[in-house]
Amino acid sequence: MTFKEKVNDLLTEGLQDKPAVFLIDMIITESFKIIVTLDSDDGILLQDCIDISRVIENNLDREEQDFSLEVASVGVGSPLKIIRQYKKNVGRKLIVKLGTDKIEADLVAANDEFITLAWEAREPKKIGKGKETVQKRQEIPYSDIKEAIVTVTF
Repeated sequence: MTFKEKVNDLLTEGLQDKPAVFLIDMIITESFKIIVTLDSDDGILLQDCIDISRVIENNLDREEQDFSLEVASVGVGSPLKIIRQYKKNVGRKLIVKLGTDKIEADLVAANDEFITLAWEAREPKKIGKGKETVQKRQEIPYSDIKEAIVTVTF
């Protein structure tokens, strides 16, 4: 079993005890630095990161392979990477990049194939001069999304 497979198995084992917590990313560098990024349906707690860190740390032998370990939560402003993150953020405002287009809108729905965004736009009136505010709604397949970031408002 390779070092990466061993770490992955330990990570899977640690996450089984925490069904609300899920893996966003796991990287092992050439210098054997393990970087684990987690998220949660209910918001990640420091204790969640500590628990996962301990599961990995306590079950790897530094005599066999020296390593460093970093377990952290997804940062504010980090792009959404997996479908579960979109589902968790329904009701929040996103900035979604689609090729050259960029949409800032409310995430109103997310399923396994696409997300649904809703926003207001100013468009020319159909009759007469000037502009009017129009309600827009669009379904976007995950494959079309280049990057999506939750906007933080205070």
